[in-house]
Amino acid sequence: MRFGFYLPNSGPTARPEPLAAIARKGDELGFYCMVAGDHILVPKEVNSPYPYTADGRFHGGDAAEYLEQLTLLTYLAGITSNIRLVPSVMIVPYRNPLLAAKILATLDVLSGGRLTLGVGVGWMEEEFEALDAPPFAERGAVTNEYLRAFKELWTSDEPAFDGHYCHFSNIHFLPKPVQKPHPPIWVGGQSRPAMRRAAALGDGWHPVGAIPAAPLEPEELAQNISLLHRYAEGSGRDPAELEVSMKAPLYDANTTPPGAARRRFAGGPEEMMQDIQTYEDVGVSCIIFDIRGNDLNRSLERLEWFAEEIMFRS
Repeated sequence: MRFGFYLPNSGPTARPEPLAAIARKGDELGFYCMVAGDHILVPKEVNSPYPYTADGRFHGGDAAEYLEQLTLLTYLAGITSNIRLVPSVMIVPYRNPLLAAKILATLDVLSGGRLTLGVGVGWMEEEFEALDAPPFAERGAVTNEYLRAFKELWTSDEPAFDGHYCHFSNIHFLPKPVQKPHPPIWVGGQSRPAMRRAAALGDGWHPVGAIPAAPLEPEELAQNISLLHRYAEGSGRDPAELEVSMKAPLYDANTTPPGAARRRFAGGPEEMMQDIQTYEDVGVSCIIFDIRGNDLNRSLERLEWFAEEIMFRS
């Protein structure tokens, strides 16, 4: 099992010095990857249902301040050596596909081949409208097409593409990414279309679990992975080529209400390791934990605790 952690991209720890301290600590401790979310702006009114809270409300809107995801990761690429850099997830329709492909290729080159691209279709219709992005209702089709365009730009010596949303030909596109044939692509989302996208166009599936809105218990995850493998076979792909990387909270032991069942990834090291083993047994190869907070020292302590008590013993 490999492990990663969330980076802050809003709040008091989303500043150069705290971000650098968190990234360097994760790199030093041997974490596999670090991930950053994607909001370019936050409309003042958001009525779109958020898929990852039980009440459907986006509680991050009050922050309003978000660092741009790919710029943040490029900054951290220059001050780390081994840890992988994961946009998680990059909302594919938000950015012009040629520009996004160029930024991502540049990040892979400057980091020495450490980019893993997490992608999603997005959920906030108001942000689509403010960005003048392609129609929200067509975001799945747009994402599929842009991913194909990325691969053409990253792998072809004479890139050309003639799609419904994207067209190019007679261009140079250099430098290519360091990783061949291209940086790994993890497809986020729990829906059937997202899983089909992962099976057809991705190198892995990247769900969120262990939260009230998406518990994703191991039994359900095992069923989903079986379905993912069937989708892969239907697309003429080897299911063994797809990995499963899951994002999850890292709960403090005292967050479970009295009398309630223990949450996954809450409690002491032995309980945590048992949960991790359970997910590994059904096919998860990487878990990315949310260690974010407004206190830098607390974030660093959580990284060190996890590394010493869990990661080094796994």
